[in-house]
Amino acid sequence: VQLQASGGGLVQAGGSLRLSCVVSNASVFRLYALSWYRQTPGTQRELVAAISTGYRKTYADSAKGRFTISRDNAEKTVYLQMNGLKPEDTAVYFCYAKTPSTTDKGHWGQGTQVTVSS
Repeated sequence: VQLQASGGGLVQAGGSLRLSCVVSNASVFRLYALSWYRQTPGTQRELVAAISTGYRKTYADSAKGRFTISRDNAEKTVYLQMNGLKPEDTAVYFCYAKTPSTTDKGHWGQGTQVTVSS
C-alpha cells in the first residue's frame, strides 16, 4: 500500500488549501480508516482529522470549524480542506491509512509541507 500526498504550499493567513492523498495498491480501499496528521520540527506527529470506513469524522480541537476531511472510495483518495488557515497551522501534513486488522500496522504518506504566512 502506498500513499501519495499533495496539495501543500505557501498561503497567507486566512487562506485555504486542499490536501489530497491517493492510496494505491490497497486491496479494498473502503476498509481503510483514513487520517491526516501534522508535524513541526522537534514535536511529535499529531492527529488533525480522521474519517472512518463509515464516514464518521473526528477532528482535533484546533481543526474544528475550519478543516473538513472527506473520502472518495471510487478515487481511493482522502482529502483535507483547510480554511481560515493560521500561521500555527504551518507543518508537514501526513496522511495515514489503516484497516481494523491487528496485522495491519498502518501506512503513511510522504508528507506535504503547508506554510502559512502572517
